[in-house]
Amino acid sequence: MNWITNLVRPKIRSLLRREGPENLWIKCPESGQLVFHKEVEDNLMVIPGSEHHLRMGTKERLAHMFDGGIYDLVPLPEVPLDPLKFKDEKRYTDRLKDAKAKTALQDSVTVATGALDHLPMTIAVQDFAFMGGSLGMAAGEGIILAFETALARSTPLVLFVASGGARMQEGILSLMQLPRTTVALRRLRAAGLPYIVVLTNPTTGGVTASYAMLGDVHIAEPGALIGFAGARVIEQTIREKLPEGFQRAEYLRDHGMVDMVLHRKEIRPTISRLCRLLMKREAA
Repeated sequence: MNWITNLVRPKIRSLLRREGPENLWIKCPESGQLVFHKEVEDNLMVIPGSEHHLRMGTKERLAHMFDGGIYDLVPLPEVPLDPLKFKDEKRYTDRLKDAKAKTALQDSVTVATGALDHLPMTIAVQDFAFMGGSLGMAAGEGIILAFETALARSTPLVLFVASGGARMQEGILSLMQLPRTTVALRRLRAAGLPYIVVLTNPTTGGVTASYAMLGDVHIAEPGALIGFAGARVIEQTIREKLPEGFQRAEYLRDHGMVDMVLHRKEIRPTISRLCRLLMKREAA
């Protein structure tokens, strides 16, 4: 018998109970070790010791990349919320409301401008927390807006990608974002402005058939899953066992699909050097 639960009066029991935050500890997916959440946050959402890279939120990513954490958000264009009137277990509009309430984001793509080591910069972040980072009309408009903003301001564009692919609730309208974003990319490239892609975990589906794999330089975070179709689908199709580490960042780097795999702490200074080199600017 638990005497606190069964015998102590409710008012006294409330005094004896110590309330603590639910996310005080984080368990490492690789080693299983428990680490203080604050310690992981201070380490850019990387588990100390195992160096496992957890997903990083949009606000944290932008604050880390821009000087002093200061940046201006670029308003996203409005698009039809439910063009196909889609409904499965829930209405698509209800899923959007839930995602917006959970993440405090308008959609999976956020665009911001500011300075990186005093160099004007446009940065877009695709957040997996918003419906798996899926690419719909709003996200497509966000990617196009990022290219147009960088072109208008004559800045490099850095895109952090994390996506499960096209958004099924928008059908063919989602797939149309692949050629649209590619055309916007070509305008930026024609102007001679750098386009750097950072592939985070996971980057899969249709985005790898368009803007995610068309950068001037491709950087990947350690252990990131990167690919078009899932490994199980590929194995069933070719009826062969895939190599160990297939579709991981290090495997793609070794086979020429990714330029470099960098620890999250190294991404910011590396992008700064690359942009200054590509734009023929003096070192910071």
